[in-house]
Amino acid sequence: MRGYRPGEAGYRRVSLALFAAGVATFALLYSTQALLPELAGTFGVSPAHSAWSLSIATMGLGVALLIAGPLSERIGRTRLIHFSLALAGVVGLAGAIAPTWPALLALRLLQGIALAGLPAVATAYLREELHADTHARAAGLYIGGTALGGMSGRLLTGGVADLLGWRWAMAAVALLGLLCAAVVAVLLPQSRNFVPRRSGAFTVRAFTDPALVSLYAVGACSMGAFVAVYNAMSFRLTSAPFLLGAAAAGTVFLVYPVGTLSSTLSGRLADRFGRRAVMPFGSLLTAAGLLLTLPDRLPVVVVGLAVMTAGFFCVHGVASGWVPVRAHAAGLPAGPAASLYLCCYYAGSSIFGSLSGTAWSLGSWPAVVGLSLIFVVLSGVLSTRLRRVPALIPDGRSGRFRPAMPLEAGR
Repeated sequence: MRGYRPGEAGYRRVSLALFAAGVATFALLYSTQALLPELAGTFGVSPAHSAWSLSIATMGLGVALLIAGPLSERIGRTRLIHFSLALAGVVGLAGAIAPTWPALLALRLLQGIALAGLPAVATAYLREELHADTHARAAGLYIGGTALGGMSGRLLTGGVADLLGWRWAMAAVALLGLLCAAVVAVLLPQSRNFVPRRSGAFTVRAFTDPALVSLYAVGACSMGAFVAVYNAMSFRLTSAPFLLGAAAAGTVFLVYPVGTLSSTLSGRLADRFGRRAVMPFGSLLTAAGLLLTLPDRLPVVVVGLAVMTAGFFCVHGVASGWVPVRAHAAGLPAGPAASLYLCCYYAGSSIFGSLSGTAWSLGSWPAVVGLSLIFVVLSGVLSTRLRRVPALIPDGRSGRFRPAMPLEAGR
């Protein structure tokens, strides 16, 4: 059965549902990022330790992806998406009444595990249900939803925390997640082209493909840099010389719609010019934005964050949509491929992002920028090297891979 095309009702339903699912998932996942100074004060922990309220959630998500991806190959994509969103919202409500720091961390870990259902299957679902000519565009729109979710979660928690405290802030984000889950339940079409399969031998084979390995590393490095900046930004803006409150500091996340536009535009550009041409530019843009955040002038810092956010979502939007396409061309299941990419992506968030608290304590903002630049440069080098990795398509007669023709180079 052919995939949905732009202009068709099914295409609109898929796009809106996954956009809402992206909002829910990333609002819930990053709900504590704008609250790190409040959590540190309430529970008497250091800035580095407070960042674990985010890192442990992304760690749980990353590990669960290794299970959720293969599981989706057996039970289906849509069932896993619905269960994931509903459970994560309920756990979010429980987190709002956590009595101790260890209890909060345990619930955040559980919430990260619950959230794995959507990112594990979203790009695979898009590849199966939409027409091939729209894959990069649709993936960019989905990543745009995740950007809006990240922004709305941070803005909502920052504003509510100033008025009612961090517990009500976390409850508000949980209710937003449950509302989005209801929207997805109504709009998301059941899979038409999904075929159950076993995928136990996938993991080893996936790491033998140089393009997939590079894409996994790009995800880890770019996400590590991005999360490190936003983790430390709350501490920077609430300290001298800015001395902003939680709500005012949270308004810097209004730059997130730039990421929504960037990921959508980069998807269109990738459809037109190829992923290999667009992704290195995203790394360059991210580095330029990081450098702009160095001066102690708030307008310049905000512009730098906007540029960095645009660059990051350009890289992630292209890379995440490329993984299932490359895996399919190499004869590998798309669901586990997307899961492995995101596992590395969230490992970068947990491991590299958690270093931001240490960098802030040791050398303030310049140390955070220096740490992030290391990962951005690595991501840029890997993106550039991908231009020289041969594209592959399956050869039906021999069962082996053959070099793609120039028009097939996007794989």
